[in-house]
Amino acid sequence: MKKNTMKLALCSVMTALSLVLMLFEGLFPIASIAIPALAGCLLIPITAHAGLGWAFGTYGAAGLLCLLLAPDREAALIYLLFFGYYPAFFAVVSRIKSSALRWAGKLAHFNAAAIGEALLVMFVLGVSPEEFTSIPIIGAYGPVVLLILANLVFVVYDRALGQVISLYYRRFYSRFQRYFR
Repeated sequence: MKKNTMKLALCSVMTALSLVLMLFEGLFPIASIAIPALAGCLLIPITAHAGLGWAFGTYGAAGLLCLLLAPDREAALIYLLFFGYYPAFFAVVSRIKSSALRWAGKLAHFNAAAIGEALLVMFVLGVSPEEFTSIPIIGAYGPVVLLILANLVFVVYDRALGQVISLYYRRFYSRFQRYFR
């Protein structure tokens, strides 16, 4: 009983913190990608102490609240389609032994999320497709160049997330684990 109560409390607090971070996005509109990425990192302790089921449940609750309450719909979509669950997905994909296969899965997953987010922004939020092709230097190749650059940024994000998870396990895991036994 106590173990599930602690897990529920952890998940509830992290859901609230994710929502608060996403609400801050209204104050800092320039951080429309950084804040969802930071809010997604709040799944790290949940994945470590409560497990993947609790982590994905927390993502679902936080995602729904963000979709309903966040001031920036595009940031909410970025959170829902990728950053919100990626730390838990990272734990699943990290079980793949082959590094090449693991990276292929990560990149395929990221590209599907990025293309899905772009399509939703165009068709749900009403951003015209010309916005993607009217970049002065790259012109009609805009979507392809942006996707390549986004893949490079994703690789940096994935490596940084791996380091943050490693740091969490080294510095904090043992301190909090006693509450979840």
